[in-house]
Amino acid sequence: MSYPSTSIVGMFKVEILYPNGDDKTFDMDYYEKNHMPMVAGLLGKNLKFYEIDKGIAGRTPNDKAPFVAVGYFYISDVAEYHKAIAQNRDAVVGDFKNYTNIQPMVHISEIKRVIYNNTK
Repeated sequence: MSYPSTSIVGMFKVEILYPNGDDKTFDMDYYEKNHMPMVAGLLGKNLKFYEIDKGIAGRTPNDKAPFVAVGYFYISDVAEYHKAIAQNRDAVVGDFKNYTNIQPMVHISEIKRVIYNNTK
């Protein structure tokens, strides 16, 4: 297993969470191939990398995943992130209809510590 060559401690993580529900729709293929790359391009050099998670279960295997999907942007500057999103808000929000009917939740945090499990 390889680990990032640069430390991510001190960076910021923007989480975009899409809550699950019976009437919710989500096109993961479009999200992966179109929406996230488009937003990543808008963030420019501020973006270090991004991740996409697909919800598969809740606390137990029989529980629905609380979120259909979660997107993560790892950035170095929160103010720059807000500026880029504000300048491109119509494009970002306007694209939602192409992959979901879910109003996403956004959570921004500072990465304080990363520990890798070296157990073999």
